[in-house]
Amino acid sequence: MPWNLKSTHAQAGDLAQLVGLRHKHIIFTLTPGAEIHTHRGMLKHDDLIGLPWGSQVFSHQGSPFFLLQPALGDLLIDLPRNTQILYPKDIGYILVTMGIGPGQRVLEAGTGSGSMTIALAYAVGPEGRVISYEARPEIQNLARKNLERVGLQERVEFKLRDIAAGFDETNVDAFFLDVINPYDYIAQVREALKPGGFFCGLVPTFNQAARLLGALRLNKFAFLEVCEILLRYYKPEPTRLRPTDRMVAHTGFLVFARRVEISEDARARDLLKETGAIGLEDTPDAD
Repeated sequence: MPWNLKSTHAQAGDLAQLVGLRHKHIIFTLTPGAEIHTHRGMLKHDDLIGLPWGSQVFSHQGSPFFLLQPALGDLLIDLPRNTQILYPKDIGYILVTMGIGPGQRVLEAGTGSGSMTIALAYAVGPEGRVISYEARPEIQNLARKNLERVGLQERVEFKLRDIAAGFDETNVDAFFLDVINPYDYIAQVREALKPGGFFCGLVPTFNQAARLLGALRLNKFAFLEVCEILLRYYKPEPTRLRPTDRMVAHTGFLVFARRVEISEDARARDLLKETGAIGLEDTPDAD
């Protein structure tokens, strides 16, 4: 597998990362006989193959670099893209909140450049399966190449079509929806999810989030949550610890929900209200 986090030493065929001054980094595949050209000089792959990860190396100009295995976040940020990608700050929270893990079947609609697809494929492991729907062939082709680059393409099944017609799959464990008008497809999402299955949608604006919440309630979803993830770094100097000048702020609203089977029994109303399945306006005692 090109992206090999289990080794202790750099091997031919591995994805490697050179990190230089000002945290400039390059991700590339170690290839015998090849050279890597950077803004601070050239390094020969043969001089890197066999070194322990974490070694400090130098270009022909004498510029220093660290030779590392790229983390998942590094790979996602470095992806060739023709659409906006999800950022690691959002992806990590999505994976944990939806309980994505080994052996699961996960549906995704709106493949984009494949950042979320890669993260899902990594999380479900070799026994799991990710099915990703995309309507645009040029977008899907780039995502395929990005999956191949990290060696996770065998865990993903790509489907090219408009999702308005619904999905081939049923009883999937989780569903991630990243399209412009997600509220138009929640009925189809429900049909694909198993009872109790997890849903997450990503939208950039308030009005889209509001429409998505309405569609989820209409289609009998509960445990509705809306959040955004803000990430703030600090300068790691013990004597001058303070925030960095920039932060990764709003990239989108995350809307979570679970497919449930709603009872018409009046005794259920308080719980339905607490879990977001119905709104305050639907309760008899609403102010």
